[in-house]
Amino acid sequence: MCGGDVPNPGENACAKEEAGQPYRSSETNPKHPLQATPHNSRDDSADNIVSRGNVPQIRKPSCIVKNITSDSIIIAGKTYQKDEWFNTPTTILSNINKSLHLKPDHPISITRQLIESRFPGFTTYNNYFPVVTTHQNFDSLGFPQDHPGRSRTDTYYINKSTLLRTHTSAHEADVFTANETEKYLISADVYRRDAVDRSHYPIFHQMEGARFWDRTQHNGNVTAAVLESLKEIPPHDMKVEDPNPTVHEERNPLQPEHTLQEVEAIATHLKRSLENVVVEIFSNAREAAAAAGDPTAHTSEPLKVRWIEAYFPFTSPSWELEIYWQDQWLEVLGCGVTRHSLYKNAGYPDRLGWAFGIGLERISMLLFNIPDIRLFWSQDQRFLTQFSESKPIQRFSPFSKHPECYKDVSFWLPQNQSQQSDIPTTSSAGGGGSLDGIGGEVAAAAAATTTTALGPEAGFHENDVMEIVRDVAGDLAEDVQLADEFTHPKTKRRSLCYRINYRSLERTLTNEEVNALHKRIEEGLVEKLGVQIR
Repeated sequence: MCGGDVPNPGENACAKEEAGQPYRSSETNPKHPLQATPHNSRDDSADNIVSRGNVPQIRKPSCIVKNITSDSIIIAGKTYQKDEWFNTPTTILSNINKSLHLKPDHPISITRQLIESRFPGFTTYNNYFPVVTTHQNFDSLGFPQDHPGRSRTDTYYINKSTLLRTHTSAHEADVFTANETEKYLISADVYRRDAVDRSHYPIFHQMEGARFWDRTQHNGNVTAAVLESLKEIPPHDMKVEDPNPTVHEERNPLQPEHTLQEVEAIATHLKRSLENVVVEIFSNAREAAAAAGDPTAHTSEPLKVRWIEAYFPFTSPSWELEIYWQDQWLEVLGCGVTRHSLYKNAGYPDRLGWAFGIGLERISMLLFNIPDIRLFWSQDQRFLTQFSESKPIQRFSPFSKHPECYKDVSFWLPQNQSQQSDIPTTSSAGGGGSLDGIGGEVAAAAAATTTTALGPEAGFHENDVMEIVRDVAGDLAEDVQLADEFTHPKTKRRSLCYRINYRSLERTLTNEEVNALHKRIEEGLVEKLGVQIR
């Protein structure tokens, strides 16, 4: 048992830069066995925020966040005015400069490089600044004004028009407008208020890819150009289930600006490109499982994938890709034919192409058999030293299993919120499930019930509970679940009971420190949500 003071799970907002670890864009690593093909990586040399085309990027400063006052906040040297929409805690701001997707020998970075290796010739953008506008994050992609992803319960806001990006697609329109490349990959950290469990975290990492063709080129025959480039993609022996037609008038409509022949060619190119990625990822995962002696690693059985029709606001037609892995179907990414309006608004109405999005944590957890998403943020050398860019993929080997500690917190909602508030069965903030890839917030909307109020006037939301738990307990909170709810038959007041599971990944927690954390959580619920503890 380890005693002592209750640890502070957050970090100083002005975290010191690690010696010898400059913030950098992806570069071809000559030691990496998976990266045989050089990429057109962008590496900006100016300090702090710089511009590459029309897209702001960031290098790692010595103090990323400072001077947080009641009216303003300075992030990477730029001052932002705060208003009633501000809801981003220091525990989130302090991690802006971590960039796990660029950290050498980190499993997230290895996963990124593995996927990049399947897209030779693509320009990689890995340094985009996480503070964006609501126009970049929502409006430019066609999100409706009442979409739940815009809510303060789902998104971290600096002010009403400025937020921490919730997906890498926030940079898509800027890349199209900059017109630097016809094919690119973006990898970045993204931020969403979300559930507390072993597969969700308020900061995770996405990769987005896109490619286009231009009708003013290729003698106007885009279909022929797409089919010609299809020959560059290696064949595979996977079993692919794709029973639906490329387009469907109601479920997966053809955009009026496109011909059926163009879209069928682009869809084929897109699917083959992503199937090629899946082969690479899960072949490595199988080899790692076999090396670890996993009896479920059926190395002789062909991989099996299936394409599922989907809906995203910035692609049509759209699909999700699922893989049959360890006796269950797992969704690994979302994709589709890019909306014509995105090219038109960027000033290039003759272009058409595809886009996809994939969650790096999910792939990395499958690839390395990592059981808890919190491990990605661990500084424990017993975790970090298990992975190497210069060696074959190997499964994570657990180094300890510390006991869990469950504690319940029950409270009455305020009278004016007891009837209007909804408790979602699936968090609408995203980060796991089907929410990691392109258009994740749309999938979230279908999976969750949310209040209609998006701003500071919104009522109770489960994500507010999760945020208070994370703000107090940090990564010492492993899981938070709604255990019970009750409506008083006379007063109609609603009572909720949440069960919090405390467990450290690195040591055994004492009863004293867990009790202290739990008490602070109860106080936070009363202070911030106006509830009455039972």
